[in-house]
Amino acid sequence: MKKNKQINIFVRINGAFLSILFVFILIAGMTTFFSMSMSSDSVGTVLEKSDLNKLFLYFYGVENKYYTQDNPELNDIPLTKIGFQLATNLKVNDVRTFFAREVPGFSDFNTKIQVAGQGTDITTLPIESSPPMDVILKERQIAQNALNGKKTKEKSTLPPTQTTNGKKVVYIYHSHSYESYLPLLQGVSNPNDATSSNNSVNVVGVGDMLAADLDANGIGTEHSTINVAQKLQERGWTANNAYQYSRELVKEAMASDQDLKFMIDIHRDSLRKNKTTTSINGKSYARLDFIVGEANPNFKQNLELAKQLHAAVEKKYPGLSRGVFSKDKSMGNAVYNQDLSPRAILIEVGGVDNNLEELQNAMDAFADVFSEYYWQMKGAGQF
Repeated sequence: MKKNKQINIFVRINGAFLSILFVFILIAGMTTFFSMSMSSDSVGTVLEKSDLNKLFLYFYGVENKYYTQDNPELNDIPLTKIGFQLATNLKVNDVRTFFAREVPGFSDFNTKIQVAGQGTDITTLPIESSPPMDVILKERQIAQNALNGKKTKEKSTLPPTQTTNGKKVVYIYHSHSYESYLPLLQGVSNPNDATSSNNSVNVVGVGDMLAADLDANGIGTEHSTINVAQKLQERGWTANNAYQYSRELVKEAMASDQDLKFMIDIHRDSLRKNKTTTSINGKSYARLDFIVGEANPNFKQNLELAKQLHAAVEKKYPGLSRGVFSKDKSMGNAVYNQDLSPRAILIEVGGVDNNLEELQNAMDAFADVFSEYYWQMKGAGQF
């Protein structure tokens, strides 16, 4: 009798706990559902990752079985999953979507890791800085000592074995040209203040390194050195309009030169040095991040390009790439001008703490790998 009474009490306690849990989940679900707006963005995000041809055939087959009876693939369409995502904008296999709206700042973790490099996980995702205009436009002193050690690149006495014969096939630009590095700025220690309009200490200088390396490998480049911060100020725009402005640059470059095949937007990450630096054979390198926007029709092609470059970099310089990442509209722009070309990439070169030597080593390595990739694709008739 006593044992039965204990079991009865245990069952009641469990029943009460499960009832409370059910009510909590029900209220949370209703709150999420009724506060959610089924925007065109959220619907588009779900549908663009679904096979629309299969969906059309499936619903067509509901009316006429003759057209779908020999297509077993149509039975594999996850209609329940698609419907749930459309209704709630939640993904049952991605716990981050359950917290993004409720926890302030949690949407920063929405970046997807398409391919993880060494040490890359959800806690080391790339961080895109977006400082206010007064920070971007502030004049900062240059750390001349850091620049005094700049190596003059020695030109090879031997010409490259292959060249683009004067044609410029790579366009290098900088949506955030003002992104700089703390070691190159005098008296600046706050990562949020790592900005400068001086091209010798910001990402434009990094673009100069890459352009010089590619030219040395016979690959003609066009490099935009425009001061984006100044142009934004002239129009009364903010940093949020940076991609809107750089889009004009890319479209103009493509319209004026039909030979351009690759569009490379160079940025700088906001993570600290222990995440953005690696040592390879005794040399220190700023690590690379490949970023792909999901909200454009060239997503699959540009994602494949980024994956191929990541794999090539890792094969020759293990640990140099932090990986391939994709971002949807919850993370900001999500297009990055990559809708303009199926061969467009955004590269984060190092972080706020990387020095000139590490940046140069990174560009030397990437140019080496990219050049091999370019000539291989060219030889295969890919463009």
